[in-house]
Amino acid sequence: MVIYTAKITFCHAFVKALTDQWRKTRYERLEISGELRKKNPALFILNSFCAYLCLKSLFMNFPSNLRYTKDHEWVSLEGNTATIGITDFAQRELGDIVYVEVDTIGKELEAGAVFGTVEAVKTVSDLFLPVSGTITELNPALANEPESVNNDPYGKGWMVKMTVKKPADVEALLDASGYEAVVG
Repeated sequence: MVIYTAKITFCHAFVKALTDQWRKTRYERLEISGELRKKNPALFILNSFCAYLCLKSLFMNFPSNLRYTKDHEWVSLEGNTATIGITDFAQRELGDIVYVEVDTIGKELEAGAVFGTVEAVKTVSDLFLPVSGTITELNPALANEPESVNNDPYGKGWMVKMTVKKPADVEALLDASGYEAVVG
C-alpha cells in the first residue's frame, strides 16, 4: 500500500508539473523541451518514460484478489469453482470486443487448452484455460453485451466459470504484482 501511495503521489506531482509546463506559451514549452533534449538527451528520454509509466499505472487495473496468467487471463477462486476472464491489459490491447465464443461448456480441459475465442473489431484471439478442470458456465450477458468485457473486465465482463480439478494450481499463477511486471 505504501508503494501504491508513493506511486500516486509521484504521479500527481508529475501531472501537476506537466500542467504547469502546458500553461506556458508554446514558444516557451518548445524552448524548454529543446534545451532539455540538447543538454541531456538521456534525461529527456527518462522524463518521457516516467510520464508513460505514470499514466499507465494510473489507468491499468490489476486487482490483488485475483490470479493471472502470462496469456492475460485472470482467475478468481471460490471453493473449487473458478471464474475466468481476460485482464484489463488484454481488453485494451484487443480494442472494442464484439463477440465472445465458448463452445467448450461441459468439457474437461487441461491447463493451457483453448476454451474459446474473443473477437474484437480488428482481430480474433484465442482464450486459454489457466488451470485444468471442467467448464460449467458461460456468462449469459456476453451474448447481448460483449462490450462489458471492455467496460468491466473483472466484474460483469467475466467469461466462464469452471470446476477446478486441483484448486492449489490457482495459487501457482501470478499475483497482481507478478502480472504487472509481465505487462511492464
